[in-house]
Parts: sequence; C-alpha cells; structure tokens
Amino acid sequence: MIRSALAVLACAMVCAVALTGCDQGASSPAASGTPTASRASGSAASSASGSAVPSASESAVLALPTTGVADYQLGASYDTVLVDGVETALDVVVRDVGSVPLEGAYSVCYVNGFQTQPDDAAVWLAHPELLLADDDGDPVPDPDWPDEYVLDPTTAAQREGILERIGPLIDQCAAKGFDAIEIDNLDTWTRFSAIDEASAVALATSYVERAHAAGLAAAQKNTAELGSVGRDEVGFDFAIAEECAVWDECGIYLDIYDGRVLAIEYTDAWDEADAGFAAACEADPRPGLLILRDRDLVGQQSREYVYDRC
Repeated sequence: MIRSALAVLACAMVCAVALTGCDQGASSPAASGTPTASRASGSAASSASGSAVPSASESAVLALPTTGVADYQLGASYDTVLVDGVETALDVVVRDVGSVPLEGAYSVCYVNGFQTQPDDAAVWLAHPELLLADDDGDPVPDPDWPDEYVLDPTTAAQREGILERIGPLIDQCAAKGFDAIEIDNLDTWTRFSAIDEASAVALATSYVERAHAAGLAAAQKNTAELGSVGRDEVGFDFAIAEECAVWDECGIYLDIYDGRVLAIEYTDAWDEADAGFAAACEADPRPGLLILRDRDLVGQQSREYVYDRC
C-alpha cells in the first residue's frame, strides 16, 4: 500500500522466525536465499557515486548515490528495467526484508517500524502493551489499512519492547548483505494524536543506532515535518520520499540530506501521469534519483506495471 508524503507505504509478510515485511501481496524471493551483495565490498553504484559517511556508532556506512538508475521493488523483485527501450542494470533498489539484495546495486531493505504487518497481527496482539489502544482498550488500526495496527512508542518500556521485535529484522537486513534500511511509517505521530513526536523520534533513533551498529545506512521515510531533526538528532543518512513532487517537498529533503534522496512518484497522483512526471523531472531542484511507479508496485509481468525515470 502506498500513501502520500504525509503518509506512508507498508506491506505484509510473515518470516519463519520473526516479524518481516512482504512484497505487496506478491511473491518475493525466499528470505533464506544466499546473500548476493556485500556491504563490505560495496556495490558498483556505491563505489561510483556513493561514499563512506560517519555513523552514530563511529563506524562507516555506505552513502546513497545521488544519481543513477533506481527502482522501488516492494511488490516484486527483478534485476533490470527498461530505460529508453534498453534493458538497464539498477544502481539503487529498495526491496522488502523478506527479499534479498541485488548484486551490484546499492540495496535498501524495507522494514515497517511503526505499524504492524497484516499477517503479523496475531504476534503483536499477544503483546497488546506495545500497540496503540483506543478508549476501550482495543488496538488502534490504521483507518485506511485496517489490517495494520499502530505501534505505541510513548514510553521507554514500550520502545524497548518494540525494538526487541523489530531490531532482529534490521540485523536480518545486514546479514543478507543490504547496504541500508528504510523504516516505514515514521509519520504515525502526525496521524495519531496519542503519539507524540518526541516518542517517535526516540524510537527512530534506536532503529538508526541498531542499523549503524550493523554497518547499515538508514533512510528517513517521508515525514518532511521532521525538518533537520531526522539528520541531526535521529542520525538518518538519506531520505526516501514518496510524492515529494506532488506535495512540493523535494527541496526540503534535498537540502537536509545534501542531495541524497530517492524519490518515488505514482501514476495516479496526476490526471495525466506522463505530463505530471515530466513536470516533476523539469523541476529545479529535483532529486537525481526520481522515478515513476504504479501505485501497487507490481512486477514487470503485470499489465499494471509502470516504470519511468528522469
């Protein structure tokens, strides 16, 4: 599922031993697959356009390239895209934690860190103290996506309990050989009044620290309202922004993260998708990594599949 820049994308899957993400209801490569990329050696895209940047743990993480051929593959995984009619290798790709990184590309691992995955409801309902509750004590679902429950990070004990369950997924990303993580639904504090910004920032900081300790860079997902706090206090290394052109927010992320922004626009955001995306590509400033995708992020064999880039 995809949301606007003031909302976010989440998807669903159950991993064999821990909570995981999924590929938008479509099948994805098995989580047990042999890692195909190595953070230690880096990727072709990373060595060409990225660089090592200091992390909160004083180790080095690999920076997101600022240019190249990128894709957002939460619905299905594939290795190349058509660019001007030519099959072209990817320099940057985002895939779910249940998938595997792409050899030769800067690979970002998607983890839902502020809401539950639909297939994981039973696991989380066994720990109701970690879920946001309404006045009757019932867990609060996302009104747009009722099969997802909202996590409640408002106390230190709750944040610790959430990290105990999400932290292993971050470690899983590192073990598979991803270069970075994307933690989704950071913006719950903007959508649910019972969650305050400070609590969300504290949980996000724990995620980033866990990622950096594992050698992964960490992406801020949407939430332009955070301003420079994401970089300066949380420690995010780059941004992944949905529909920043539609919401006129691309410049915010570009300024904060020195151009290290992966931006995804969707075909249903404009009356005429081609014209709208063309205008986004002509905007100044615009991210060097700006792509157009279908809303459901389906695979290339689907008739609904759309991919374009500036």
